[in-house]
Amino acid sequence: MKVAGFTFIRNAVKNDYPVVEAITSILPLCDEFVVALGNSDDDTGKLVQNINSPKIKIINTVWDENLREGGAVFAAETDKALRAISPDADWAFYIQGDECVHEKYLPVIKNAMEQNLDDGRVEGLLFNYLHFYGSYDYYGHSRRWYRREIRVLRNKKGVHSYRDAQGFRINGRKLNVKLIDAYIYHYGWVKPPAGLKNKLRNFNQFYHDDSWLAENLPETFEFDYKNADRLMPFTGTHPAVMQKRIDVTNWKLDMDLGALEKKMPFRRKFLQKIEDLTGWRVSEYRNYNIIK
Repeated sequence: MKVAGFTFIRNAVKNDYPVVEAITSILPLCDEFVVALGNSDDDTGKLVQNINSPKIKIINTVWDENLREGGAVFAAETDKALRAISPDADWAFYIQGDECVHEKYLPVIKNAMEQNLDDGRVEGLLFNYLHFYGSYDYYGHSRRWYRREIRVLRNKKGVHSYRDAQGFRINGRKLNVKLIDAYIYHYGWVKPPAGLKNKLRNFNQFYHDDSWLAENLPETFEFDYKNADRLMPFTGTHPAVMQKRIDVTNWKLDMDLGALEKKMPFRRKFLQKIEDLTGWRVSEYRNYNIIK
């Protein structure tokens, strides 16, 4: 069984993305790892090169600045990395620059890839998500946060990144996948207020034009952590590769979780109660077909 990891990244230093941690968290499972390195104005290239692994292959790319609708440029860059992996790879393991896999899940993932290797019905593996928010001590747990996404896919002709690179499709249709008992830890929203303000402005420039940015996210806007809907205290452990980053955290998020949840609109509260009691997320968007 051959596994190829892949990702895309640009300006990781400027935007404080834990891309080194992301790559190294799944590198033990990969025989090769392709990084689509976008045209950065910081030391992102050196950051990736300093991982110093013979498994890593860097391809230099230039982002299309005209793709400013719906995050399409993220899908385009993902596809560049996907197309650069070796054709004889059986599985392609995708990780974004603000995601990590806890080492405790590596055996689970490897086992799932091995067990489904010869089952042609299975076109991908579906992961659960933990979306950390504001700090490493809280994660978002409500309908505003997607619960699952494909991160391992069969290296098959016709597979492509979909919309803003959150998921994948094959020749335009949804992939048939198996849900596995493993989590992706998403750290994109773990920043101090100033960092999240910059993230929102930088991120949304690939979704909206300049007039929208000026109206909705002007230079003077202040980020408010209270738009998270519902946060839960995190009592587990983080991936070992994240520990250095966690140790140098220099801000504290002090949230009244009860007051935060009270702000949730009634409809969302009602639907959230159904999910809490039954595990069923009403009208959940699923860019995949789960098979048994």
